[in-house]
Amino acid sequence: MEGVWIFPVLGVLAGILAGLLGIGGGLVLVAALAWILPLHGIPKDAAMHAALASSLASIVLTAASSAYAHHRRGSVLWPTVAWMVPGLLLGGWLGSGLAVYLDDAVLRWIVAGYCFVAGAQMAFGGNAHPEGRGVPAPRGPAMSAAGTAIGAVSAVVGIGGGSMTVPLLVWRGVQPVRAVGTSSACGVAIGIASAAGYALHAPAGALPAHAVGYIYLPAAVGVAIASVLAAPYGTRLAHRIGGKALKRVFAVFMVVMAIAIVASG
Repeated sequence: MEGVWIFPVLGVLAGILAGLLGIGGGLVLVAALAWILPLHGIPKDAAMHAALASSLASIVLTAASSAYAHHRRGSVLWPTVAWMVPGLLLGGWLGSGLAVYLDDAVLRWIVAGYCFVAGAQMAFGGNAHPEGRGVPAPRGPAMSAAGTAIGAVSAVVGIGGGSMTVPLLVWRGVQPVRAVGTSSACGVAIGIASAAGYALHAPAGALPAHAVGYIYLPAAVGVAIASVLAAPYGTRLAHRIGGKALKRVFAVFMVVMAIAIVASG
């Protein structure tokens, strides 16, 4: 249990990123935890699974804190959230059930490849509608179906779904800062379903101690508590940065995370 101070430090960074980019800090957590957890007695071949599960468990509180801060600023599209949540819950559960059977190295390359694709889409993708406040909140069965896919992929790569939800909403014409706020609310559902899946689908004794399934509790709790305190600061920063600049920050961040995750293997 020595060195647990590193988890709250990661939580501060995750919280700021949750408010700034709507990603729940998941990608930076996965990359960092994949490096750190073997130093805490987690077997190397289970490190990636534990990193994903612990990140998703912490995202529940991180995303909730970020969503509340965005809600107070009027930047959460709740009708969109309501349509997406059923799909997000289903996808998160199914995706985590698949991930526990994948090899550690396979998971690393899936996560890294995903980061590159999402970053490129955000950097170079266009909008289906002109960006502006007058665009109605996206809703309907198509958003529920998208939620299922987003939840499943998020569970496999250990994130709150923002790197898919944000580009989707921006493509639909939603302002980037409102897309980030809406994504944060969606991340709560993803975190709950995915973390439950990693806890219940994991084989008995998956981690040696202080764990529920693949969730390493010192990491999940330490990150979550600190991130809740830090998320509002990221939210304030997101509202100060212009839409184009926010998209560039998002894209660069994704590429950096891809390189870090591959290197951690």
